Amino acid sequence: MPNYNPCFWNQKRYHSLDYELKRLFGHKVYKLSLNGGMSCPNRDGTLDTRGCIFCSSGGSGDFASSPDSSITDQIEAAKQLVKLKLPRNEEVKYIAYFQAYTNTHASIDYLRKIFMEAINHPDILILSIATRPDCLSKEVLELLDDLNKIKPLWIELGLQTIHERTAQFIRRGYSLATFDEAVKNLHQRKITIIVHTILGLPGESKKDILESISYLGKQKVQGIKLQLLHILKGTDLGVLYEEGKIDHVLDFEEYVDLVIACLEHLPKEMVIHRISGDGPKKLLLAPLWSGHKKMVLNRIHQRMKELDTWQGRLYDFT
Repeated sequence: MPNYNPCFWNQKRYHSLDYELKRLFGHKVYKLSLNGGMSCPNRDGTLDTRGCIFCSSGGSGDFASSPDSSITDQIEAAKQLVKLKLPRNEEVKYIAYFQAYTNTHASIDYLRKIFMEAINHPDILILSIATRPDCLSKEVLELLDDLNKIKPLWIELGLQTIHERTAQFIRRGYSLATFDEAVKNLHQRKITIIVHTILGLPGESKKDILESISYLGKQKVQGIKLQLLHILKGTDLGVLYEEGKIDHVLDFEEYVDLVIACLEHLPKEMVIHRISGDGPKKLLLAPLWSGHKKMVLNRIHQRMKELDTWQGRLYDFT
């Protein structure tokens, strides 16, 4: 493990992904969004054809590459975009992130081909795969086990909420028991698990949200994404919003305080991969303030510093 100074590298009062990557590798690591060209059982008729009510036509991969290119070509193109933002000749390494739709929802031969192509790329340090808990067959788990022996593997599970009434409303398509089984199977194989949650789902109170967060804090999960609900054009949720059928959308300060409350309900060693999230601005209906990501992040960090309860929560930054 490289030498590091947590007070120098981590300017946040929680265990951020940026800090964790610098702890592991000694330098910044960038994520490359890739597209394996897969669908989702909630879209291809396996479970439904409508998708989750909040999901855009991009399947949560609105910023991913085109599936028409090979995985290697996608990696190289994404690398060039990253390098445009960096000092010249800076050494950079990457995470290969399969983001769009359900990335274990394909034949095992196809999955092996694209994941091996990504993980064996010399500039890739970590392979990260976003999927559903109900798309982890025995064959898939065996493949993931093999991949994890080559380089670190992260599996991102989209849970969103522990509450079955909300899960039915958003058309998630699987039970909490299915999620629990997926976590057990991945943990047995020593695969890093990241869980995606959505804050502000229709009908959920702050108490409901914190119940989900507290539940995850007790599971064998290493990372979490706290995602603000984005209401997007072209989604069923967007239609409900435009029809005036969504009772409440989180305002800016409400969300800031909610994120901090969520972090206080998680073990401090859990890696926080996201505390806001990006929604494509051309599709965003609400909340419009969320389009200013830097402003949101700055306010969350400022608010943490204002609260005495955060002094020394993870590290002493004074």
